[in-house]
Amino acid sequence: MRLTRTSTEARQAEKPSLGMNRRQFLKSAGFATGGIAAASMLGTGMMRRAEAKDVPHNAPTEVKRTICSHCSVGCGIYAEVQNGVWTGQEPAFDHPFNQGGHCAKGASLREHGHGEKRLKYPMKLEGGKWKKLSWDQAINEIGDKMLSIREQSGPDSVYFMGSAKFSNEQSYLYRKLAAMWGTNNVDHSARICHSTTVAGVANTWGYGAQTNSFNDMRNSKCMMFIGSNPTEAHPVAMQHVLTGKERGAKIIVVDPRFTRTAAKSDEYVHIRPGTDIPFIYGLLWHIFENSWHDEAFIKSRVYGMERIQDEVKRWTPEEVENVVGVSKAQMYRVAKMMAEHKPGTIVWCMGGTQHHVGNANTRAYCILQLALGNMGVSGGGTNIFRGHDNVQGATDFGLLFDNLPGYYGLTSGAWAHWSNVWDLDPAWVSGRFDQGEYLGKQPQTTAGIPCSRWHDGVLEDKTKIAQKDNIRLAFFWGQSVNTETRGREVREALNKMDTVVVVDPFPTMAGVMHQRTDGVYLLPAATQFETYGSVTASNRSLQWRDKVIEPLFESLPDHVIMYKLAKKWGVEKEFCKHIQVNGDEPLVEDVTREFNRGMWTIGYTGQSPERLKMHQQNWGTFDVNSLEAPGGPAKGETYGLPWPCWGTAEMKHPGTQILYRTDREVRFGGGNFRARFGVEHEGNNLLAEGTYSKGAEIQDGYPEFTADMLKQLGWWDDLTEEEKKYAEGKNWKTDVSGGIQRVAIKHGCIPYGNAKARCIVWNFPDDIPLHREPLYTPRRDLVAKYPTYDDRMVHRLPTLYKSIQEKDFSKDFPLALTSGRLVEYEGGGEETRSNPWLAELQQEMFIEINPGDAADRGIRDGDDVKVHGPEGAVITVKAMVTPRVIAGECFMPYHFAGIFEGESLVKNYPEGTVPYVQGESANTVLTYGYDPVTQMQETKSSLCQITKA
Repeated sequence: MRLTRTSTEARQAEKPSLGMNRRQFLKSAGFATGGIAAASMLGTGMMRRAEAKDVPHNAPTEVKRTICSHCSVGCGIYAEVQNGVWTGQEPAFDHPFNQGGHCAKGASLREHGHGEKRLKYPMKLEGGKWKKLSWDQAINEIGDKMLSIREQSGPDSVYFMGSAKFSNEQSYLYRKLAAMWGTNNVDHSARICHSTTVAGVANTWGYGAQTNSFNDMRNSKCMMFIGSNPTEAHPVAMQHVLTGKERGAKIIVVDPRFTRTAAKSDEYVHIRPGTDIPFIYGLLWHIFENSWHDEAFIKSRVYGMERIQDEVKRWTPEEVENVVGVSKAQMYRVAKMMAEHKPGTIVWCMGGTQHHVGNANTRAYCILQLALGNMGVSGGGTNIFRGHDNVQGATDFGLLFDNLPGYYGLTSGAWAHWSNVWDLDPAWVSGRFDQGEYLGKQPQTTAGIPCSRWHDGVLEDKTKIAQKDNIRLAFFWGQSVNTETRGREVREALNKMDTVVVVDPFPTMAGVMHQRTDGVYLLPAATQFETYGSVTASNRSLQWRDKVIEPLFESLPDHVIMYKLAKKWGVEKEFCKHIQVNGDEPLVEDVTREFNRGMWTIGYTGQSPERLKMHQQNWGTFDVNSLEAPGGPAKGETYGLPWPCWGTAEMKHPGTQILYRTDREVRFGGGNFRARFGVEHEGNNLLAEGTYSKGAEIQDGYPEFTADMLKQLGWWDDLTEEEKKYAEGKNWKTDVSGGIQRVAIKHGCIPYGNAKARCIVWNFPDDIPLHREPLYTPRRDLVAKYPTYDDRMVHRLPTLYKSIQEKDFSKDFPLALTSGRLVEYEGGGEETRSNPWLAELQQEMFIEINPGDAADRGIRDGDDVKVHGPEGAVITVKAMVTPRVIAGECFMPYHFAGIFEGESLVKNYPEGTVPYVQGESANTVLTYGYDPVTQMQETKSSLCQITKA
């Protein structure tokens, strides 16, 4: 129970409250003691739809199959619909991921489809009041403003913030929409959750995604969770974790805070925030010292481990204890446990990624697994848990400031490929962008501004940014700005822009956090239950969703709104050249087929709509341990055809359950590490030595497949005459016929080559992971020895490092501050805090503080306290006094908003849309700090001071 214990209820009720305490909530909501909502809570409008005045109890029930729209476990749900009304739901007991499991968010899902707090029609802020608009008015006004800005400042002055809640098809169309507008200023929430994972992991062994699956953790013998708390963040995944534990697996939890997951561990390790790399090197010190590493695996499949061994020698047990805070005895125990219980897996989440050295953290985790030989095996790998239902898919489809769909990059060759897929003249596509050069490149081939720093794109002196002008208009499409750090600057940027456009089922903070009286538009997007299409779970499986209900109120599906904008700009014919459009709605299946035609790099080519729908209708035929179907229509296939699913749908590739496994033929889901980085480095061989996937005719390392390589091997004539036309001069990534992939696989080879994983990433600022003290560190004694980077230009923006770290904030702000998730809420929380079933569970924003620190400050559990950030922000929250955090450290959840430095924002919401729960945002006081590769924000290693309010 959190903060609202019976013993403190009366005392809390007498105080001014940031939200509602439990008693106030129950009284106003009409909840019974057991937490069951009465009719007065739900409202008459919702009651009519849910209980349905025109739906008799004996009305026929239609059951729709859908997927939970919260975290990326991908739980299956049966939605019960009567006369078009969503009247009930059941967790899918035959679904291979959740097997009838639900968390609190999943169990309350129907409310998101019928919630009274949703936006009901387009609106704009005019003269300080919200005014209702028609869709035509809204699109015309927004479109006119965009075209005017384009004429004055160029297309880069419009920012396209995307969403991890889009379906795959909508994600693909949104990236295409930004391209049709002519900008790379497009991004989404992966930037601030796992962009450092994608960069770090992809640059180690080829692909930046989870290598195994939640289900495969049943087969692990050891699981290390570092910066991951699935008990709260991914609750249903814990059923697989605990099954593995019942089968004998050891659980190690590494975290600055004693979490609910730590309570299930065999070994809990407290580390100081921001010391992941020395912790990993400390483990490797014992592993190498005791010869527990896998010498044969390293020799044949890993490049550069010698450099790591040299660095590890610096991290003696004494230095690790000094920097990390973990004793030699415990480090030895953990290293021995991992070495003796194999296969083992490593799980990380935002606790590991949200650092200014986040890419290096993720590479360090990978290197540990390479040293132990835990890759390419069942029960091993890196199980990287994603936080939104389609953050994996949205990332795969290029909702990124530095990529096109399929991680093709932004090179002229990448644009040529996608122009070919779209059947558009590359010169026309290029002509949509600003001309000239910035940073020595054309804007079309230059990375844009990341969503972690869109506000700097608004506020920075335009002579210092690498584009024609500042950002003047931004779409906040399915993303809330209270998830971004430096809240004061975020608010200032919202105030300064010409126009703010929010596209979402809810107003979100972008629509209410500002201090404007006009220039804000709210467009009601439908939820994912009011449309259909595919979504990609954390394990790379694609799942098809049915449409549960028709769009409520005047909301429209995201892809319909996108098409309306394209039509306003006059590019709708190019936007949907080979996609059927019904009225204003692009046909979802045609969108799937179009990305199937282009996504060769990561194998999004074999999952046709028909194959995905067949899997959806046969959930119960897939084995929960292997995710493979032993019989039935999908016999031999892996559930959801996890990418890479090679070739065309006609090839019937089964999908890849486990990446880089050599004990299977490629045609059955086998593979090896990717030859993404060439064949040699500084005269050293980068290709695999004496290892290859089962059945490969090339029984050694080999490069990526090209048309020329097929000719050299004598395999060119295995192509059909039609395939030869497309394959000539192409490679496995750009041959849209799929012929090169088909022939490589016919000969047992994987299209992307067979190379070593690399420990040395020579194209990154640090070629091997190096510890660098956080910018805001309480350990000033370590700054000289482990300094951060020099200030530098990163992509289009100047980025500070040394100039911040050289200032000592620790005397005035002595407490280390970190943040994380709660099981009740998700992301910015606007959706989940608007859900009465969830809002009842957690009504107050709080900070966890150690009893010793609390006593030193005269603070008691439940007190109102002020949290002071080193950049000047101050927020007021409740104190939770708990030993879950050690002395000198504290924790806040990041799902709250609606109050900004003591100012209630309730007045800014349109009538009827205020969430049930408001609170200060943790990110208002969280500080500057960005990864030099990805611009990931640093939320896990900052400083604060706490005083009694």
